[in-house]
Amino acid sequence: MLISELIYKGSKSLKNNNISSHMLDVEIILSNSLNISREKLLLLDDFKVNDKIIINFNKFIARRIKKEPIAYIFKKKEFWSHDFLVDKNTLIPRPETELLIESLVKIYKNKNIFILDIGTGSGCIILSILNELKKSQGIGIDISKKAIKVAEKNAQNLHVEGRVKFFKRTLDVFNGYKFDLIVSNPPYICSHEIKNLSDDIKKYEPRLALDGGNDGLDVIKKVIYKSNSILKIRGLLALEIGYGQYKKVSQILKLNGFKNRILIKDYQNNIRCILAVLEH
Repeated sequence: MLISELIYKGSKSLKNNNISSHMLDVEIILSNSLNISREKLLLLDDFKVNDKIIINFNKFIARRIKKEPIAYIFKKKEFWSHDFLVDKNTLIPRPETELLIESLVKIYKNKNIFILDIGTGSGCIILSILNELKKSQGIGIDISKKAIKVAEKNAQNLHVEGRVKFFKRTLDVFNGYKFDLIVSNPPYICSHEIKNLSDDIKKYEPRLALDGGNDGLDVIKKVIYKSNSILKIRGLLALEIGYGQYKKVSQILKLNGFKNRILIKDYQNNIRCILAVLEH
């Protein structure tokens, strides 16, 4: 079977199962099956594919039809120009989070800082920052032991393992350090809203990393309270928040001695990240 035929067949199957990104998905699935880039794939329309590849391709298409995210099918996701290992124990990195990295790298360029990443997951946030800030060091914590293992592998792949340590810890028992920068992409979805998420997310991504309690702010509050005691004065807390949470989170920050410094909007113009300075 030719590449062009496989693309047509796979795309049709995905489209018939209401997957809106059917063409993009099938190209990613086939390029991964052939172990070539998507760009190269599109130049090989009339290239004949062997039976083994076709069998694997069809298996991957079947998994995607069940709404399994492509990042989990191939256990990787590109983020900040690097492939990060991901699995069902870690959230899939989102393009919006790169906007947070971009701001922090600009602020701390050429500086030597000590960073904490709360709820590190795959480690994509802290590792991307450390990859840019060559003099800096950091710690990532998560309550999932399996997520920590993924983060450690990603640190090795990016060759920053000498400047970062990962621990399975809750915030409550995390003491004895003072940080220049604390970053967190905490769970911020209201418990009752999880059922409304797309199947890709609610069926496959870890609920632990999504569920922010009744108002979506349970973990955000904890992160802010804790940051107050482990952040240096004039240190920065960089927090990713959910849609429509800006006003409430700003009030909690203010009550805990923080002053908003930079607001980062996503591609739909919603405020999704707050960078706040600890003033006292």
